[in-house]
Amino acid sequence: MITLRNWYEVAGGESAYLAPDPRNNDILYAAGQGVTRFDKRSEQAFDISPMPIDFVGHGVGDFPHRFQWTEPILFSPHDPSVIYTAGEVVFKTTDQGKSWTVISPDLTRNDKTKQQSSGGAITKDNTSVEYYDTIFTLAESPKEKGLLWAGSDDGLVHITRDGGKKWENVTPKGLPEWSLFSLIEASPHDAGTAYAAVDRHKLDDFKPYIYKTTDYGKTWTAITTGIPEGAYVHAVREDPKRKGLLYAGTETGIWISFDAGARWQTLQLNLPVVPVHDLAIKNDDLVVATHGRSFWVLDDVGPLRQWNEQTVTADAVLFPPRATPRIRFPDQVNKRQPVGENPPAGALLYYYLKAATKDEVKIEILDSRENVIKTYSSLKKAEVEGPSEWPDVQKPSETLPAEAGLNRFAWNLRYEDPVTIPGAFYETDIAPKGAFALPGMYKVKLTLAGKSQTVPIELKLDPRAMVSREDLEKQFDLEQKISRRLTVLHKTVNQLRTLRAEVQSMNKKYTGVAAWDPLRSGAEDLVKKLTAMEELLVQTKVKSTEGDLNFPTMLDEQLIFLSWAVDSGDASPTQPQVETFDMLSKKIEEQLSKWDGLLSQDLLNLNRLAEKQKIPLLDPRGGQ
Repeated sequence: MITLRNWYEVAGGESAYLAPDPRNNDILYAAGQGVTRFDKRSEQAFDISPMPIDFVGHGVGDFPHRFQWTEPILFSPHDPSVIYTAGEVVFKTTDQGKSWTVISPDLTRNDKTKQQSSGGAITKDNTSVEYYDTIFTLAESPKEKGLLWAGSDDGLVHITRDGGKKWENVTPKGLPEWSLFSLIEASPHDAGTAYAAVDRHKLDDFKPYIYKTTDYGKTWTAITTGIPEGAYVHAVREDPKRKGLLYAGTETGIWISFDAGARWQTLQLNLPVVPVHDLAIKNDDLVVATHGRSFWVLDDVGPLRQWNEQTVTADAVLFPPRATPRIRFPDQVNKRQPVGENPPAGALLYYYLKAATKDEVKIEILDSRENVIKTYSSLKKAEVEGPSEWPDVQKPSETLPAEAGLNRFAWNLRYEDPVTIPGAFYETDIAPKGAFALPGMYKVKLTLAGKSQTVPIELKLDPRAMVSREDLEKQFDLEQKISRRLTVLHKTVNQLRTLRAEVQSMNKKYTGVAAWDPLRSGAEDLVKKLTAMEELLVQTKVKSTEGDLNFPTMLDEQLIFLSWAVDSGDASPTQPQVETFDMLSKKIEEQLSKWDGLLSQDLLNLNRLAEKQKIPLLDPRGGQ
């Protein structure tokens, strides 16, 4: 059984038949009680229906053509100027719907008894939702031009291999009559292969039906082993990158098969128990349209494409991640907003663990020179929580999951963060970040129980970023300089605080002890100097977002602010940013020089006295 995490809800509404223009993202075609062409640039919608007439109140038999509520519409994968739709026949246009050509005979049973006015004695139901004897699904093979499959809502499948000149009835033998062909999937790998999802719940038959052919419909095989009764099928799709990897949308959720439908298992995860009426694989993501519970996306099906029988027997498997665009995501998200959920920010890393483990799982990101630039661990680090005014804001976890099954974690595309100051206000609000990695090749290294695996990962330039490599390198260099300077500053503050606490502890510990008397004055003077230095390096009194209105920012906060300014977008640093860094760096260097003086003079003198009095020496790194 596969364990994945997670589906993301992205939009509300029911499923619909839509066809975006592959040549222009601003143009969208929609079919449902007619065909519409929508231009997003002008916000105008144009009716381009093959028969633009008001059907309401009529039985479908009153008209020369029969259209159902959501007739199929699609672009030819071989010619983007060709669009197909269907009623009881197949229509084709090459001029964006200004004119249509019929390219098939009636491909339904054309049962006149099913084409009468519908409804009861009180009111009729003639809205076109109830219309019957129509082509419900239509697909053209991406492997063979002119090969079209048509499935009707009254139980027939037809095929043409010459663009509609000649059609052949290839309905599966043994299929119960009046079945609705909900969707036909033309295989992206083999022209003769197709999959058909059949829905019979309106006939009180709630069994799942999926059929497969590999010989252009001459023979069909039922492939539903593993899908239970009640999960009747609405859609089936084959992965375009892995042959035989199938996804099925049913009345109760989604299923997956790794062996062309021979066996199925659930892929439900956190998806609600909801009808899935259609699926699409866009690049490496699986998108599903549900009936009443919005659209959902399973980000990155790469691990599913790499899954095999050896995976589940290994103790740990690190999957090669997909190439990742270098996109700047928000560092924190308000999780209680009533909107769809975004995928994790950064490069998605997947690894399989045969069993949950308490041993450390470690992931290291390496640059092209094999230098470790970022490390993550499953061992949760003790964190000093600072005050937070935004309880709904959540930050990405820095702790690796170590659960049985397939685990996912996102590298935030950054180098190691600067050392922090425990308890500093920014630690839970605006913590300093590591440099944003440059586009290029990196490596991901997974280590568990002394065994390591390494796979490559490519970080690609954001295609929207109008910036040169040279400018990005300048930005990266300055970010690295700021990060290193912050690390030195923060280490100094941490050591300073450790030394001060130690001196204060000694003062308290040796109260009334004669041996300490020669040291007391020097110890108290050192504490005052340490506090004065700390107050120049970092603002210790800020406890809220606007606390700096009363307590001005110091060198630490000013340098962190500069780091955010430099990192705000993909661009070469401005001259003022470079000059500000030089100015702050000079001021910090002055304080670090004073720190060295305190260690080499004040602390040294104090330790010499302590040694004479046989008192343990003071250590700025802690310990006695």
